[in-house]
Amino acid sequence: SLSDCSNRSSDEVSLEQEQESEDDMNSSHTSLDKQTHHRANTTMHVCWHRNTSVSMSDHSLAVENQLSGYLLRKFKNSNGWQKLWVVFTNFCLFFYKTHQDDFPLASLPLLGYTVSTPDESDSIHKEYVFKLQFKSHVYFFRAESEYTFERWMEVIKSAASTTGRISLLIPKGGPVEMNGK
Repeated sequence: SLSDCSNRSSDEVSLEQEQESEDDMNSSHTSLDKQTHHRANTTMHVCWHRNTSVSMSDHSLAVENQLSGYLLRKFKNSNGWQKLWVVFTNFCLFFYKTHQDDFPLASLPLLGYTVSTPDESDSIHKEYVFKLQFKSHVYFFRAESEYTFERWMEVIKSAASTTGRISLLIPKGGPVEMNGK
């Protein structure tokens, strides 16, 4: 429930909580802990923490735009990259060691994030890299080909663009969308 998580930011249940190691992304959490964190990243929970909302049409579009595949995630404090199986669903990226794993190592709710290609100042000199950013949280991911890079950019932009609109629920009517943040 939301009351159980009210004292933690939604970023605590994302990549921020994982210990970075170039060899592995091992976590000391048990499978039960991972299930609990997985549930804490529901769209409603993330919307509440990030003070945003999602319209029914955006939610329907997100259900249609699911994607999975291997991506390389750049380590924060080195030039190393870690290969992860990534699943995009319901406005969230879920990270697994392999496609056979049942529970994610970490997750990253995308509501509020922007997606772009790296700036010159990011000093990323690789092909097919995209940058995810929300306030001070920045992540770099590298796709295996131009096609997969374009596909990942497309679905992540569709999720991120929904957060640029405010949806107001009107009783006895559908959501009304306005441009703005």
